[in-house]
Amino acid sequence: MTSEATTGPRPLTSALIVEDHPLFSEALSMTLSAFLGVEQIETADRIEAAIAHLASGARPDIVVLDLNLPDVSGMDGLIRVARVARGVPILVVSSMAEPRVIGAALKAGAAGFVPKHSARDVFRAAFAAIGAGRTYVPEGYQPGTLPDEDPIEKMRLLTPQQARILQLICEGRLNKQIAYDLSIAETTVKAHVTAIMRKLGVFSRTQAVLMAKGVDFAALLSGRDGAA
Repeated sequence: MTSEATTGPRPLTSALIVEDHPLFSEALSMTLSAFLGVEQIETADRIEAAIAHLASGARPDIVVLDLNLPDVSGMDGLIRVARVARGVPILVVSSMAEPRVIGAALKAGAAGFVPKHSARDVFRAAFAAIGAGRTYVPEGYQPGTLPDEDPIEKMRLLTPQQARILQLICEGRLNKQIAYDLSIAETTVKAHVTAIMRKLGVFSRTQAVLMAKGVDFAALLSGRDGAA
């Protein structure tokens, strides 16, 4: 299932696969190479590695991204990769294929969504659609209704530094630890935390964490607003 084309067709001959499971990463690489004609494939098993690769100037034709990675929660990884991808389309490949998750991924910047372990023809259709400038979603997908307070939209208001700080907050880091990790002053961290809460429309770090956790599917799948 695809949307209308926005650009002319182009071959996708290079790809960055962001997947932490070695066997699936290898199988996906073989599928892209043997069946889809992708000639150059790079891999990363963490979001940070993918971001560093893209920030270094690498510009693959497509990024193939798993949502469930060790160093990110929910859509945060997709949002962060989209910020540095400079227009490179991102195809999400995930076992979490509920309509709310698919819709959230598209809102967060994905050019398409393929459920994990789909047949090769599905990947072929996704690559053909994205190469032609269209958005790809699985057959039978019907958009779900996101909560009124959409955490995805609010997360996208954050700067890259604020998104990183929120991620560290979700990992339980204190301001002093965050300042050390990012090599910035603790007062700068506090200013960022204040700005994060203002942008997310919350009044405490706990509420900010709950909203970020909501992006990790809890609110999207249950229909709740994800805030305490």
